Amino acid sequence: MCSIVLVVLVFLCLAPSYGQSSTTSDPDMQEIFEKALQYRHQSDIDQAIKALDEAAELAEKNEDFKALLDTYHKYALIHLDRENLEAAEFYTARASILLKDLEYPHGEAVHKFINASILYREGNNFQAINMLQEARELSNDRNLLNNILLAEGDIFMNIERLEDAARNYNALLVNSDEKERAYLATKANLRLSDLNMRISKPEEAIQHAKAALELAKKNNFFRELLLANEKLTAIYERIGDYAQALQHFREVNNIKDSLFNIEKVKVEAKTSDKILVDHMSNEIAKLTETNEKLSQSANRSEITAILTSAFLVIISLLAISLFRNNQIKLKTNDLLHTKNKELELARDSAISAMKAKTNFLSTVTHELRTPLYAVTGLTHLLLEENPAEHQKEHLKSLKFSGDYLLNFINDILQINKIDADKVEPLSVEFKLKKVLTDVIETLQQNAKENNTTIHLNFDPKIPHTLLGDPMKLSQIFMNLIGNAIKFTKNGRVEVIAKLLKKEDEDVKLYFEVKDNGIGITEEQQKNIFDSFEQGSIQINREYGGTGLGLTIVKSLLGLFGTKIELESEVGKGSSFFFELDLKTEDKAISEVPFEPDTEEFDLKGLHVLVVEDNKINQVITKKMLNKKEITCDIANNGNEAIDMATANKYDAILMDIHMPGISGEEATRQIRKFNKEIPIIALTAISLDDSLDSFYAAGCNDVVTKPFKPEVFYQKIGENIFRSKIENNA
Repeated sequence: MCSIVLVVLVFLCLAPSYGQSSTTSDPDMQEIFEKALQYRHQSDIDQAIKALDEAAELAEKNEDFKALLDTYHKYALIHLDRENLEAAEFYTARASILLKDLEYPHGEAVHKFINASILYREGNNFQAINMLQEARELSNDRNLLNNILLAEGDIFMNIERLEDAARNYNALLVNSDEKERAYLATKANLRLSDLNMRISKPEEAIQHAKAALELAKKNNFFRELLLANEKLTAIYERIGDYAQALQHFREVNNIKDSLFNIEKVKVEAKTSDKILVDHMSNEIAKLTETNEKLSQSANRSEITAILTSAFLVIISLLAISLFRNNQIKLKTNDLLHTKNKELELARDSAISAMKAKTNFLSTVTHELRTPLYAVTGLTHLLLEENPAEHQKEHLKSLKFSGDYLLNFINDILQINKIDADKVEPLSVEFKLKKVLTDVIETLQQNAKENNTTIHLNFDPKIPHTLLGDPMKLSQIFMNLIGNAIKFTKNGRVEVIAKLLKKEDEDVKLYFEVKDNGIGITEEQQKNIFDSFEQGSIQINREYGGTGLGLTIVKSLLGLFGTKIELESEVGKGSSFFFELDLKTEDKAISEVPFEPDTEEFDLKGLHVLVVEDNKINQVITKKMLNKKEITCDIANNGNEAIDMATANKYDAILMDIHMPGISGEEATRQIRKFNKEIPIIALTAISLDDSLDSFYAAGCNDVVTKPFKPEVFYQKIGENIFRSKIENNA
C-alpha cells in the first residue's frame, strides 16, 4: 500500500506542465465534440462514448491538454446523465490533475459546473448553488451559462423556491444557444410541466409537456420524448382524462420497446464500462512505469525509500482525514441550510394560514353583527310599544341575550388578539351586582330545566360602583355558571363574590362558581381549559356544547392578569375560582358607560341622512329615529349619500362603513370636501380588521358600533348635533 501511495503522489508531483494556449481550435476535434453532443442528445450513449474515446486519443496524440480536459468533462457529463456518479467523479478527478497546470478559465468554469451537479445529486443543494455562482463568474460562454440556468432551476425546485425555478426555466424557453437551443428548451418545458403540477395547474402542465413532446419529436431527443409521454400519461390520469392517458401510455411502451430495450442498455453499459476500464488500466500502467523508473534510478538506501513511503502514507492519511472531515462539514452545513429553509417555509405557511383565518373571522364578525342588529333593534322597539307584563320579561331576556351574544362573538374573535397582547380590558363604570344578577336571570330557564337552583352570595362590603370591563366579566360568568348548570341536575349552583382587600381606590375581589354536579376526573382536569375539550366524547354527546367556554374564560382572565383555578371530585361537584383586581370610580376614566346616564336631548324635529345598504337595518334605524320624532332620508350606498348630502340640508349623517361600491370612509372624505361642519357618525358593524382611527381620519365625528344600545345611539346623536350647533354659533 505504501508503494502505491508513493507512486500516486509522485505522479501528481511530476505531472507535466501543460501549455497555456487558448481552447483547441482543431476542426477535427470540434467536429468530434459536436458529433458526441448530438449522440448524447439523441440518447445514443454507445456512439457518444466512442466519439469521445476518439477525441481523447487525438488530444493525447497532439498533446492538446485543453482538448483532453474538455473530453474528460464531456465523459463526466454523460455519466451524470446515466446517474453513474462514480464514473463521473473518476473523470472529474482526471480533469482536476490536468487543470492544475492549465491557465484555462472556461475549463475551470465547466469543472465547477460538473462539481456542482455532483453536489446537487448528493443532496448538497446550497453548496451546489454557491459552486454554480463561482462557475458563472469564470466564463461568459453562452452555452455554459444556459446549462447553469437549467441546473440552478433544478436546485430551486428541490428547495421549494418555485418562483426562482420558473424564472430560470422560462428564460430557457426562448434561449438563443448555438449548440443546444432546442435541447435546453425541451428540458425547460419538461421542468415547467413538473412545476405546474406541483402548484395544481394541470392545464399549464399539459401545455409545457406537449411543447416538450413536439421539440423532442422534431429533434429526435428520444429520452425527452419518453419523459414527455410519461408526464402526459400521469397528468391526464390525474385529471380523469383516461382516453388521453391511455394514448400516451401506449407511446411510452412503444418508445421503450424500440429505443430503450434491454439489449441496447446492455450494449451502452458494455461500451461505457470497457472504455472506463481501459482508462483506469492506462492510468495504472502509467503509474507502474513511473514507479519502476524511480526504483531503477534509486540505487539508494532502502531505508530512505521506506522512510519516504512512511512519510507519504502519513501525509496521505491526514489528507484523507481532512477531506472526509471537510465533506462531513459540507454535508452538515447543507443540512442546516435545508432545515432552515424548511423552517422558513413552515413559518410562511403558518403566517398564510393565520392571515386566511383572520380574514375569515373578519368576514364572520361583520356578517353576524348585521342580523344581531335586527334582533336587538326589534327587541328594543317591542319594549317601547308597551308589551304585556308577561311579554316584557321575555323581551328583556331576549335583549340581554342579544347583547351577550354580540360580546360572545367579539371575544371569540379576539382570542387571537389576546394571545398577541393586542387587546386590553376596558376601564369603565359598572355595577357588579347588576352584572351578576343579569347573568343569573338569563340562565334561570336553563337551571329550571335541570331542576337546579342558582344562589348568589354577594359580599355587601363590595363597593357599589366599580371600574373595569363589565361585558368581559359578564361573559366569564355566563360561561362558568352555564357550565355548572349543564353538568348539574337536581342540584345547586352557588355564585360567590367576596371582598378580599380595599386600599384607597384599589379593590381585590374573590369570585367562585361551585356546583354539586358530576365533577371532573384528575386526568380530565389537565386539559379542561384547552379548546374544544369537554373531558370525553361521552360527555360531549350527553351534555352538548363546543368545549370552548372554559378556553374563553382562561383567555379573558388573562387580560386582567389573573388565572382560573379548579378543584373537583368526581360525583361531588366542581369549583372554579379566581381573584380580580379592580378600581373604584376615583382612579380611572370611564370610556363607554355600561349603563349610560343619558342626557335628555330634545331630538324632536331633527332631520338626518341614514346611509345603509341593508334593507332590514334601514327599517329598524328609521323606526328607532321616529320614536324620538326624528325624520330621515335613506341612501342605499356611498354614491347616493354624496349626491343627497350635496342637494339637501341635514342635521347629521349616520354613515355605514361597509357598503358595495365606495365605502363609508370614502363617502365621508368626499362629503368633507364640500361640507366640513355636518356631524357624521359612523354607524357600523365594525369588523376585526377595522380601525377606529381610520374612521376619524376620514372625517367621522363619532362611532356607534352595531348592534348598539338605544340609549347610546340617542346620546351620540344628541351630543354631536348640539355640540356642533354650539360650536358653530360661538
